[in-house]
Parts: sequence; C-alpha cells; structure tokens
Amino acid sequence: MKVIVARAAGVCYGVERALKLATEAATTGDRVSTLGPLIHNPQAVAALQQRGVGVASSLDDIDDGTVVIRSHGVDPAVIVEAEKRGLSVVDATCPFVRAAHTCAAELAAAGYGVVIVGESDHPEVEGILAHAGGEAVIVEHASDLPAKLPRRIGVVVQTTQQLSTLREVVDDLLPRTAELRVCNTICSATAKRQTAAAELADEVDVIVVVGGHNSGNTTRLTEICRARNPRTHHVETAAELRSEWFADATTVGVTAGASTPDEQIQGVIAAIESMPGDE
Repeated sequence: MKVIVARAAGVCYGVERALKLATEAATTGDRVSTLGPLIHNPQAVAALQQRGVGVASSLDDIDDGTVVIRSHGVDPAVIVEAEKRGLSVVDATCPFVRAAHTCAAELAAAGYGVVIVGESDHPEVEGILAHAGGEAVIVEHASDLPAKLPRRIGVVVQTTQQLSTLREVVDDLLPRTAELRVCNTICSATAKRQTAAAELADEVDVIVVVGGHNSGNTTRLTEICRARNPRTHHVETAAELRSEWFADATTVGVTAGASTPDEQIQGVIAAIESMPGDE
C-alpha cells in the first residue's frame, strides 16, 4: 500500500509553543502543574508527566510552584487568583485563542450581543465566554440560535471550527439583525489542515486521522474526511489500527490534528506500511 500524508498535518505553532513552555518550566526545579491537560493529546500529556509536569483539575490542587495555563486559555480571573496564591504563572494560551478572547471582550464592551460559534463544554469556549463577560449565546449550528436576539450582534468563533459552520450561522443572522460584526477567529493552521484533509480523502482508498479522541480539531478532521470517504478511521496510536480496514486498498491517506506530535504520526505510518495489504 502507498501511504500519502496530507500536505498540512500535525502539531501547529500554538501547540508547539505550549509544549515548549511546559518543558522549559520543568527544568526550573519548581513543582510544575498544568491547569487541566495542556493539549488534547493523552500521549503528549503522559510524556510531560514523565518529565515531572503534573495535571491539576483546579487551583485548589496546586499548593506551590508553577502553574501552566493550557493552550485553550482560561477565564482571566483564574490567572489573577493563581498570582494571589503566590503561584508562578506560565501562560501557554495559543495566540489564536488569545485573539478570540480579545475579540469577545471588545464586542461585549462595545455593547454587542455576543454569539460564540463552538462547543459549550469545550475549555476554549469557556475561556471565550469569560472574556465576553459571561454573557453570550453559544451555538454549534445555526439551528441552535434562539428566536429572540439583540439587533446588534457580534460573532466570535472557536479557533478549531469549520468555516462552513461559521458561514451557516452568519447567513442565518444577517436578515435578523440591524448590525452584524463578525470576527473570523478560526485558526489558519486549522483551516489549512481541514482543506488538506478534504483533498486527500477524495484521492485515497482509506484515510487514517491521527490524534486524541478528546481533541475537537481532530474530531472535525475525521468528520470532514468521513463525509468524503466512508473508509475513514480516527486513531490515537498505531495500536488501534486494524488490518481489515485496509482490505483491497492500494492507497492510504494519513492526516493528523493540530495537537498530534510528529512521532505519533510516524508511528502510525510505519505500522500501516508494515501491513501485508491485499493479496
């Protein structure tokens, strides 16, 4: 079988930066904890734990040392509270997520009713909501929009959402508002990975998406690929591959979410290449 890797796949700048900051913090000799998983990749989080970087579910779990704010960002009140408690703070919030925070805060301050396009239970969206002052409508699709809305609406979007979803929401809002301001805060790396994955899914017999099962951007890559190629499979590691997936296949595509380190991708590629293929 021939393995073809998507032209854009794997770790993005924001994730690479977060991993670098956490790794550097681990060399200081302080106790280091991330507030929640640094990124949505269990294998990368486990590797950090081996370096001495723990995972705390809240500030109450951290008595001293350094707290690393994960790439998804947090409510700004959390950082203030951490500093009040005497903790050193390393802010690894992705710059693209920070841009969404800024946009949400500016929209709210200007008096717009804020609509956030994203998943309500995702930590990134929780941070965006906090920067909007805790007052916003969160929707995953246009059908989630309430019947009654303010006449002035500002839209901000979770960085890993699809552009088609943002367009769907904006198209629904346009005839219902007197003024509509849109911040397209979809990360450019996410957009490139989604486009490349869609192109590859059309070209191959089977496509494998590598990344955390808890990763929103990897899940969306899987959805995009599956819509074009029913032989789409999402795995975290090579151990999840099944030989029957590749029956009769001559070409296999591989793509990966923005929180997937290269060694995980290469491990999956090597395992696919070692499979016997069609006989």
